[in-house]
Amino acid sequence: MTTLQKPRLSISQILNMNVGFFGIQYSFGLQQSNMSPIYNYLGADEATLPLLWLAGPMTGLLVQPLIGSLSDRTTSRMGRRTPYFLIGAILCSLSLLAMPYSSALWMAASLLWILDAANNVTMEPYRAFVSDKLREEQQSIGFLMQSAMTGLGQTLSYLTPTILVWIGLNKDAVGTNNIPQITVTAFLIGAVFSIASIAWTLKTTKENPLSESELAAMRKKSKNPAALVQEIVEAIRDMPPTMKQLGLVMLLQWYGMFCYWQYITLSISTTLFGTTDPASQAFRDANLINGQIGSFYNLVAFASALAMIPFTRKLGPKVTHAACLVAAGVGMICIPEIKEQHLLFIPMIGVGFAWASIMGNPYIILAKSIPAERTGVYMGIFNMFIVVPMMIQIFTLPLYYKSLLASNPENVIRLAGCLLIAAAVAMTMVRLRKE
Repeated sequence: MTTLQKPRLSISQILNMNVGFFGIQYSFGLQQSNMSPIYNYLGADEATLPLLWLAGPMTGLLVQPLIGSLSDRTTSRMGRRTPYFLIGAILCSLSLLAMPYSSALWMAASLLWILDAANNVTMEPYRAFVSDKLREEQQSIGFLMQSAMTGLGQTLSYLTPTILVWIGLNKDAVGTNNIPQITVTAFLIGAVFSIASIAWTLKTTKENPLSESELAAMRKKSKNPAALVQEIVEAIRDMPPTMKQLGLVMLLQWYGMFCYWQYITLSISTTLFGTTDPASQAFRDANLINGQIGSFYNLVAFASALAMIPFTRKLGPKVTHAACLVAAGVGMICIPEIKEQHLLFIPMIGVGFAWASIMGNPYIILAKSIPAERTGVYMGIFNMFIVVPMMIQIFTLPLYYKSLLASNPENVIRLAGCLLIAAAVAMTMVRLRKE
């Protein structure tokens, strides 16, 4: 069988293939909802908070294109992509186990570098794996199913601390490092999910076998770092026009999402409780509220990713994605105006739609525009469209946080909403290959 003779997969097979993404995204959800509070608990300065998030975009920039290119030419007994899932999942689980026991700011930041490197080793080979396995007409289902797993994994990761409080854990119990015990327990659960979900996918889903001619061509490709870098440079030079046009969309949406994740707890604490003191009970309550509304928007993402399949088929991924970004942008702009906790769930509907679309529709567009033999390297390069905006945000936001945003985390959330609306406008300018 060659990669051109892909079997049509059932929904259950596509689901099994994407279970591993649940664990990866549970880990990412723990980062999104807990890293800023952990840094605050350990004494981080509010204005320079973005700099402590550098690990994610930097490791993504360095790791994903190289790993994507390497997986394109890997011919191990386990396959092209699956060795990277397993290595990444093991490292991720070990980092999650250690993170909540950090005794100093530098230790937490260092562990985040390892954790993000591990997740990045797993991420792009996983996306390439889905593209490898599915026929073109099933790729929209595959990537939106992956988006659904993102929603489910992050729903549970955001909600875990609240569930732990519901079953009897003391929300105000903290360790010697000032990190709540419910946070410690959530990270331990994440470590189990990370390795267990990948193991499920490895057990239930095998990679498509390659023809002898394909294997021979792959074996001829050098695996030394210079050759990998050369291929990345050549792939960037030959980048399809549609992929280039997605660059502005990715810049705006990911700059905005990083602003949201970094400052949403501080914004809620300011709006509802009038404080950002990390030692206060109010701040811990704000972190729990963020977990609750975060779990809700991820639950919306889980449900809407599945419901989005017929809309994406009818309207196309471009129109669907633009509409979802507008819904999220309007919702984020409204968040600082909301003074009642229960009303915060309303804007999360729009954020959930956008998060489902962000994790699915751009990849549907990408998969249709890139050559199949370079799927891994282009998936890795596309991740640069995520991490470069994050790095720009990290280094630029501290420059104007005090002057333009008045040292007010609520203004960061408003900025995030405006950026997502701008991304929707940019999305309308993307020309799809079939057009």
